[in-house]
Amino acid sequence: MTHDAKTPHCGPAMTRRRAMTVMGVATGLPWIGVADRSDTALLYRWDGTSLGSPSRLLLHHHDRATASRIVGDCAAEIERLERIFALYRTDSEIARLNRDGHIDFPSVDLLTVLSLCQVLSSLSRGAFDVSVQPLWTLYATHFFGGAEPRAEGPSPHAIELVRKLVDWQAIELSPRRISLGRAGMGLTLNGIAQGYITDRVMNILREHGCDRTLANMGCSEIKAVGRHADGRPWRVGLTDPRQPDTFAARVDLFDRSVCTSGGYGTKFEASGRFHHLFDPVTGASANHYIAVSVFASEAVVADALSTALCVTPPERGTTMLTSFHDVSGLVTLPDGTVERLPR
Repeated sequence: MTHDAKTPHCGPAMTRRRAMTVMGVATGLPWIGVADRSDTALLYRWDGTSLGSPSRLLLHHHDRATASRIVGDCAAEIERLERIFALYRTDSEIARLNRDGHIDFPSVDLLTVLSLCQVLSSLSRGAFDVSVQPLWTLYATHFFGGAEPRAEGPSPHAIELVRKLVDWQAIELSPRRISLGRAGMGLTLNGIAQGYITDRVMNILREHGCDRTLANMGCSEIKAVGRHADGRPWRVGLTDPRQPDTFAARVDLFDRSVCTSGGYGTKFEASGRFHHLFDPVTGASANHYIAVSVFASEAVVADALSTALCVTPPERGTTMLTSFHDVSGLVTLPDGTVERLPR
């Protein structure tokens, strides 16, 4: 597993596709501070970025100034968490951990996310592994490090050398220190951190009494609380990975999250054979599914499981999914067949 469809680490030939679209909202929805007066509660919108990806918040509120302050608190929380999880920031905790091989007195947020990653790694028998960052570096350098584009992947020898640095069990976690057990190891949380940020933002909105909100973080992680002020559900369209201009499904969300992962989100070359979701066992891109969407109460669980399912062999995917309460999935097989999990 590695950088998901929301990764900011896109080389010149990579694609960034929106995996989900918020539907059932008026066209031309205004920016925060301007209101759609179709109901007594006003619908506000904030557009920004989270971990380098386009993000949006929608919330119903009766007061413009209060809504602006609430959104300001959410934006500040996103900035705080970027200083922990963003690989592209040299001052982030994850960047310092990768650079130094250890970090003392890590934040509660980093410990929490890595602890969940360890659980998923165990349940998936190592298919989900956040220590695949060296594989990302290998593939990105191979495909984009030279003057001419390449159609074939790194050599088996090069992959095997780097694969020895991939081992989730070599990550040591404690409140006093996080350390990487081998020189040259590196972690990426791009397949889980957006979901965690989504939950934190929603917690802030709830603390301020906002009970009709929707967060769309990074194009692939959506969480809804309540409904529109007029009772309509929050409706989300899941993009068909084979035809990005159409929807594979339309779903209504109520106090629920949905996150989507797929190799089509970040491709190293045009065919899509080589992409950002790696099988830690082989070091190659995992192609069990074209896309995976997971529904759960918490966005961090949906985000992590959508990534984990992409790289976990199908015979173990259902077992992993049912290990979590009230979770379901929608997967698209390579032949285009769509299946629901658990079956």
